[in-house]
Amino acid sequence: MDWLSIVPFLVVILVAMKTKLVIPGLIAGLLTASFIHKPQPIEGLEQFYQFIMSGLKDESNIKIIIFLYMFTGLIGMMKYTGGIKGFVRFASGKITSKKGALFLTWLSTLGTFSAPSFRIVTVAPIMKALLKKVKMTPQELGFVIETTATPVIVLMPIATAFVGYMSSVVDLSLRGQGLEGDGYRLFLQSIPYNFFSISILIIGFYLSFFHHTKIPATDAGNMEKEIDDKWEDCHPVVSKDLPAKPMNLLLPLGGVIFLTLLITYWSGYEKGFKSPVQAFIEADVLDAMVFALMTTVLLTFLFYLFQRFSLKNLVTFFIEGGNDMMSVIVLLTIVWGLASSAEALGFSQFVTKNLNWIPALFVPPVLFLVGAFISYFIGSSWGTWGILMPLGVSLGATTGTSLPLVIGAVFASGTFGAFSSPLSDNTNTIAKILKLNTMAYASFKLKPALIGASVSAIGYFLISLFV
Repeated sequence: MDWLSIVPFLVVILVAMKTKLVIPGLIAGLLTASFIHKPQPIEGLEQFYQFIMSGLKDESNIKIIIFLYMFTGLIGMMKYTGGIKGFVRFASGKITSKKGALFLTWLSTLGTFSAPSFRIVTVAPIMKALLKKVKMTPQELGFVIETTATPVIVLMPIATAFVGYMSSVVDLSLRGQGLEGDGYRLFLQSIPYNFFSISILIIGFYLSFFHHTKIPATDAGNMEKEIDDKWEDCHPVVSKDLPAKPMNLLLPLGGVIFLTLLITYWSGYEKGFKSPVQAFIEADVLDAMVFALMTTVLLTFLFYLFQRFSLKNLVTFFIEGGNDMMSVIVLLTIVWGLASSAEALGFSQFVTKNLNWIPALFVPPVLFLVGAFISYFIGSSWGTWGILMPLGVSLGATTGTSLPLVIGAVFASGTFGAFSSPLSDNTNTIAKILKLNTMAYASFKLKPALIGASVSAIGYFLISLFV
């Protein structure tokens, strides 16, 4: 009966693709798993509750939730104190050419790589202010911004909202398969195998600096209405009612990055690893990230209070910012429960018994293509990783395929959907700020995305010959 263990995952995929929503699909899959495990009505609902609670009892998972909530809370305070608006005003006044605008977009990645949504709402209003000045189409600008958002952030090994979750889904998948290993270390090892992120970055860089479009800069074919160069009020973070204080963004953000690097190194150093590289690898990264962020949040409160911002408003915007992450926290909770259900139903045993005939050569490219298909139709990288990672790790272990390669292929497949899907939060946020028609804009960037996906699939096939 272990074949039933795959049914919940099929339910997740079908419901998510039908509803275009990830969370209902995950809940349907977890309910299915619960009633397969305990077929009686009351017992099945009790099992659903137990699967949910199993993930929330894990200390590492609680740390991930705390990190995500505090991080978006910090961004909420940056918004209220005018940090984001100040940065937009400062940067938009310094750029006078198309190359300068594109250079700023790429360079700003160094300071805004913590989360795609944060990067987009920081950079897109700058680009909006420069549209008429630099003679670019809004589609081009949107494409460049998105190229340097999720595809960059999934390659960052530290100080992002993604690292904890990506390491977590790998850890859960290893546990479900009964394998020894460290989720964070395998995530690090998988970074060079995220072929889609790497290929779309190369494509984006070429289109930014070496390709000359034949479309006139005044083309409005993909715009909902005529674009203007007024960036105030194009998004709540740059509202006219807010002050403009760039240091209220730069100092807290610099503090998070600096303290994360320092505390991570110190964590590894205390274990006896004096080499910086080895210290970072052996450090308790999640602990370091949470501690660094918590310290930064406390210092940032004091910094804003010193400027005479209202304590009540700071707390309110911190909580409102943190609450923006609640849908992701719900998603994580259900993914953790689904991982527990897969273990209880014998999912790894099913894969071992029935799928060991698959040649290792085909595992990475097929996983990538299946994941890319799923992620495009649900528009969520995190949802795709939660659905597909247990299967990927199980297939990798069963067929003897390199785990970093398999994990990299799964992460790449989710990145494809986050970048190209019209249902993606990133696509819709960019379209709203730049006043683009969402479906037309998604079609505009689909061609380069498909080129990147094709290169990735071929790359996975070829590298499987040698790894």
